[in-house]
Amino acid sequence: MSMTTKTDTQSPAPHIADSHDLIRVHGARENNLKDVSIEIPKRRLTVFTGVSGSGKSSLVFDTIAAESQRMINETYSTFVQGFMPTLARPEVDVLDGLTTAIIVDQQRLGSDPRSTVGTATDANAMLRILFSRLGQPHIGPPGAFAFNVPSVRASGAITVERGNTKAVKATFSRTGGMCPRCEGRGAVSDIDLTQLYDDSKSISEGAFTIPGWKSDNVWTVGLYAQSGFLDPDKPISRFTKKEMQAFLYGEPTKVKVNGVNLTYEGLIPKIQKSFLAKDREAMQPHIRAFVDRAVTFTSCPECDGTRLNEGARSSRIGGINIADACAMQISDLAAWVRDLSEPSVAPLLTALQHTLESFGEIGLGYLSLDRPSGTLSGGEAQRVKMIRHLGSSLTDVTYVFDEPTIGLHPHDIQRMNNLLLRLRDKGNTVLVVEHKPETIAIADHVVDLGPGAGTAGGSVCFEGTVEGLRTGGTITGRHFDDRAALKKAVRTPTGTLPIRGATAHNLRDVDVDIPLGVLVAVTGVAGSGKSSLMHGSLVGSPEAAEAGVVAIDQGAIRGSRRSNPATYTGLLEPIRKAFAKVNGVKPGLFSANSEGACPQCNGAGVIFTDLAMMAGVSTTCEECEGKRFQASVLDHRLGGRDISEVLAMSVAEAEEFFGAGEARTPAAHRILGRLADVGLGYLSLGQPLTTLSGGERQRLKLATHMAEKGGVYVLDEPTTGLHLADVEHLLGLLDRLVDSGKSVIVIEHHQAVMAHADWIIDLGPGAGHDGGRIVFEGTPADLVAARSTLTGEHLAAYVGA
Repeated sequence: MSMTTKTDTQSPAPHIADSHDLIRVHGARENNLKDVSIEIPKRRLTVFTGVSGSGKSSLVFDTIAAESQRMINETYSTFVQGFMPTLARPEVDVLDGLTTAIIVDQQRLGSDPRSTVGTATDANAMLRILFSRLGQPHIGPPGAFAFNVPSVRASGAITVERGNTKAVKATFSRTGGMCPRCEGRGAVSDIDLTQLYDDSKSISEGAFTIPGWKSDNVWTVGLYAQSGFLDPDKPISRFTKKEMQAFLYGEPTKVKVNGVNLTYEGLIPKIQKSFLAKDREAMQPHIRAFVDRAVTFTSCPECDGTRLNEGARSSRIGGINIADACAMQISDLAAWVRDLSEPSVAPLLTALQHTLESFGEIGLGYLSLDRPSGTLSGGEAQRVKMIRHLGSSLTDVTYVFDEPTIGLHPHDIQRMNNLLLRLRDKGNTVLVVEHKPETIAIADHVVDLGPGAGTAGGSVCFEGTVEGLRTGGTITGRHFDDRAALKKAVRTPTGTLPIRGATAHNLRDVDVDIPLGVLVAVTGVAGSGKSSLMHGSLVGSPEAAEAGVVAIDQGAIRGSRRSNPATYTGLLEPIRKAFAKVNGVKPGLFSANSEGACPQCNGAGVIFTDLAMMAGVSTTCEECEGKRFQASVLDHRLGGRDISEVLAMSVAEAEEFFGAGEARTPAAHRILGRLADVGLGYLSLGQPLTTLSGGERQRLKLATHMAEKGGVYVLDEPTTGLHLADVEHLLGLLDRLVDSGKSVIVIEHHQAVMAHADWIIDLGPGAGHDGGRIVFEGTPADLVAARSTLTGEHLAAYVGA
């Protein structure tokens, strides 16, 4: 046996492979970035700061992460790439030193009715295998416990073309777990027929009360009147049983109406296809009101809302079936799995236990696996996506996070910080876009973008350590140690809004009186019941309707790249009318989605060429030069500007433009004033909604709702995505709303908002079944003095009491 002895005592020269310890970005110009060049250290925690709209996401997500993903996708065969999303190369000169990027963003999980927390993670799949192996009685493979898999039976002859072709009799069956009544949705919809028609009238007399169903519409009323299946002159109440069956549930049948071939089908399936298949949020307000009146959703009576058929519910492990397991709070389910001891499935139990314990580690132990994924907040969705990465053995990976502290109580932020540091300590590069000083403080490296937002941003103002940021003179550094003080005097309520016996989700028969005419903060750890109390119990109640409650939640704004702040807020309407009036033409000419659109690009401003598995190419339209309008439309001017120049203005510019002179338009000026009030003065009127950050979208919704007549606003974490400097601006806006006679109720974790409130309602003491109670009601000063709750302790530390 030979032994090698090391004789060279000098330290060897560094290996060339160890020199690639930086991610180099040179000449980044994506969105508003102005030729940005920076070097980011690998295997460190780098936090990107700056005001909302300064270019943080453009640099981190749209440049670094996007190019990493694009290059990884290119390593697959062209066949596989055909099934993957196509990504264009970002606008950047050089990107060097990239590693595999794993993006954990705030995009909500799919809101498909069959998507749950369990299906969005691996937990449900593992539970199904567990019950298929250990459940008694044994009912079948894992698919027999899946509410997305229907049971199928078939028999017949199949022809096998192999050698001598012959017909073979075959039978086929598959056992699924889907409830046949609700098709795995857990809820069934009932349609109130009295909202569809007046049965005392005939079809000819205008019996239908459905929006848009006019007597001269051949596709709707005309189809039923002339189908031949019904007597159009007979009152609907006098239809025979056979006529009623054909009227409500008739199978699709081809008929000829006025020489046109149409398909006749019963009223119920027609309503389901034309109204219920659409996303409720995307409907026009009068259509949404009709659907809310006509349709009621109730828990499925056959499966009791579990989504599973009788067979799947009959198989049990120690008296627990899979529906019971999915309904448990995840922290309780983890304890149940820990107590199972079965050597034959030991690896499965270990993996399942790790996944369930990861939920608790990340602060989501209060959820249940049957919780619909569409009901999770942006912060919860982001943390659910983190779960699969917590126990990963991968190293030298770039993890990219978008404000991971969103929706987290100050008590939970420390836990999130520890997770980010753990990922870094395993040898990964962690890039975090963040506003919270508690998370910025743990960074190894800080990149501050700005100095302003939109066109005033897009430059690197500072690179270095947290201490360097504090003294660097940037807007982030100046506000880093800002702390709001407790109010010396609070407002006196003008009345109360009562909530009695609230039991939504984890609430425990809560009674509370919410003061009106003041700023109320609803606080508590994530999962304590804040949203359940506000959105589940208050919003939609008769008392709320009477008080004029307007709820502004964190739901995403729906819209294509043709949608922009001008179309979303209704601003474009008065602008088009002003242009039409001055120029003596139709308003429709000044819409890029209507008559005035450039015929070459159909008003998109770009020509998009699809290149199959390769990234599609967008080229500026040569006809309109990206202005989206016909040349003749641009000849019409208002105040010396054409419509494309107006849409290119920022909100602040447009507010001045429409405030005086020939272009003075009070209706447009009012909307622009509200946009400026919520801190969106830098936004371009024609900027596509798809390019807005989460904070910008929420403030755009707030500006729109400020026009409504409601007397009570319920805001869901309005500080989301706001820079430290902008929080002060938001507090001023909330004060102005209250001083104008409105009542403002804010669900919030930010201590600055708590300190500024007139009244605090704190829920807890914990999350899930450990919460759901009111643990404090009173002024912020009383909460700090008492220090009786987690919120009180953290608020006291924040204000230095």
